[in-house]
Amino acid sequence: CFSHRHIIGKFPDYPTEGAGGSMAILSQKTPEQVAAELAAKKEMALQKKAQKGKKEKEGKEKTQEKKPQKTGKKVSLPAVKTVEEGWKMAPSNFLSIMEEGNSQYKAVWQNRDKRWDFLQDHDPELIKEEKREEVEEEIRVQVDQVMQQKLENLRLAVDGETSGKQKKGRKSEKVRAAMMSLVRRTIDSLYKELVEEGLLIKAKTVNLSDYVGKYSYLGTTLRQADTEPMPSLADVRQLIALYGILPLGSQTIHEKAPLVKALLLAGPTGVGKKTLVHAICTETGANLFNLSASNIAGKYPGKNGLQMMLHMVLKVAKQLQPSVVWIGDTEKIFSKAVPKAEEEMNPKRLEKILPKFLKALKAQDRVLLVGTTNRPFDANIKPFCKVYQKIILIPRPDYASRFGKYLWKHIILQKGGAITNLLNISCLAKVSDGFTQGRIIQAVRAVLSELRLLQMSRKPLRTDEFVTSLARQDPVYKEEEEAFK
Repeated sequence: CFSHRHIIGKFPDYPTEGAGGSMAILSQKTPEQVAAELAAKKEMALQKKAQKGKKEKEGKEKTQEKKPQKTGKKVSLPAVKTVEEGWKMAPSNFLSIMEEGNSQYKAVWQNRDKRWDFLQDHDPELIKEEKREEVEEEIRVQVDQVMQQKLENLRLAVDGETSGKQKKGRKSEKVRAAMMSLVRRTIDSLYKELVEEGLLIKAKTVNLSDYVGKYSYLGTTLRQADTEPMPSLADVRQLIALYGILPLGSQTIHEKAPLVKALLLAGPTGVGKKTLVHAICTETGANLFNLSASNIAGKYPGKNGLQMMLHMVLKVAKQLQPSVVWIGDTEKIFSKAVPKAEEEMNPKRLEKILPKFLKALKAQDRVLLVGTTNRPFDANIKPFCKVYQKIILIPRPDYASRFGKYLWKHIILQKGGAITNLLNISCLAKVSDGFTQGRIIQAVRAVLSELRLLQMSRKPLRTDEFVTSLARQDPVYKEEEEAFK
């Protein structure tokens, strides 16, 4: 290519499919000879097709001649003098087959030594030779496509020009130079830049088992009565493991399981959506990229900067998979109207480019886009559901999850408290109906200060302390819960 460019001044055009493609380049024959061979092959194929059609036509005519005539009255015909020409043998239908078999025997089997082949098994070399032409033809088409793209990229990089078919809206020289610089950069330098910009963050160490909650046995009864119940926290934990942790944690499961590129966690404030995102990263050892609108505000401005940012994220995420790309408050990207207070943040800048980002993810890439939202009803439903293939609704905890060894008891013990007879967990579980896990954690944290923990040995924890603290929190109202349904 380069020697041709030095002589002519430009790169040569790639041979078309009609001219033989890569076969015209790799063969030692001239292009005219290759074209003549292709034309001869086409002509032979047409002749075989014509002969086959002719034989079928002759066979139909013979069958029509053999049909008996309809019986009826005998009609006497005048005697016609016939001249006896003698008996002639018709051409044999099997002679051509025998000749073809004989020629094949002489070419393949006559000089072949098969004395040591006791099993008289198939000959793999003959099968390879027979199928080689078909395989070469299929591979040649793929090679031609790759070679044409390589030549196009070479023209673009060296001469800064494209072929005759130029796309509308061609990128400017600055954008092209920026993209070429990204191609040359190492993964370490891209990783460092994403960390410095705050797009690649460290996931909190949270296990999926920390998301406590009990299975709702009442759900089966409600389904039998044709009523779809709200999912329990145990159901949510199971779905996160099924669609998030298992495909990211194992390449084998990822390849055999149904492909899920995007996952949406929807629920009221405080139900543990962010906790589940960090749990996915902890359980799988995945990198966590934060592409929330509030986090990317003011970074990589303009359309070109946004493309470059996503290109960097995609390259690092693929190279260092498994990876999780998290978008918090994702409904703002697809919102119907942007509030004036958020206009500077420009949350809708990802709306058009996000489907292209997902399209660039291949089936073998263990990269998962996870969105979290507490107001999914504020988004345009059509583009919103087009991006997120799976939506997991996370409800507030039910009584079974708040009572016993689960939410209240687990959080109090985790914060350093002690359970005594003065602390009625059942009462707290009933009073906290409508409150999310986040609100309960805030109430417990407000009570269990450092001073209160020191006083706990002589002044045990009481139920009214937590009830008073919980009363200062906002519950999930019935209207909001119905909106999620």
